Amino acid sequence: MFSKSRINEPGPKAEAEKPKAPEAPMTKPSMDFTPSAPKGKAAVSVLSSDLTVVGNLRTTGDIQVEGTVEGDIRAHLLTVGESATIRGEIVADDIVVNGRVIGRVRGLKVRLTSTARVEGDIIHKTIAIESGAHFEGSVQRQEDPLSTGRPAGAAAAMRLDAPATGDAG
Repeated sequence: MFSKSRINEPGPKAEAEKPKAPEAPMTKPSMDFTPSAPKGKAAVSVLSSDLTVVGNLRTTGDIQVEGTVEGDIRAHLLTVGESATIRGEIVADDIVVNGRVIGRVRGLKVRLTSTARVEGDIIHKTIAIESGAHFEGSVQRQEDPLSTGRPAGAAAAMRLDAPATGDAG
């Protein structure tokens, strides 16, 4: 019995260590969970307002731009923040423009919010333009605005024809 009491004395020390031991296994499953999350749905990539990117961006995921991009962007979902400026073509399944885009916009669903400023042509399947949005360019509906062959050629032909024929044509 005295040996049991001695075992019980270190027991509280062992019990103090026991909560530490379960923490490690609890941390391990959370680490196992983290890598599986990106396989299903990756987090949105955010380009902060103090960031300037010169070059093209391409992803199968989602991008939120708050800074400046001088180049083309291709993504699944593209959100242009109020403080953002993009100079180049943007192509995505879903596009929400809150800021400024100078260049062509191609998307299945395009939405220009009241704070949007777009200078360029929009090729879309569905479009929504909120009151207050500024837009200079043409709007063209296509069943597949994401295809690279036909829309680019059609838009280029429209641009060549427009100055030659003028408004009276």
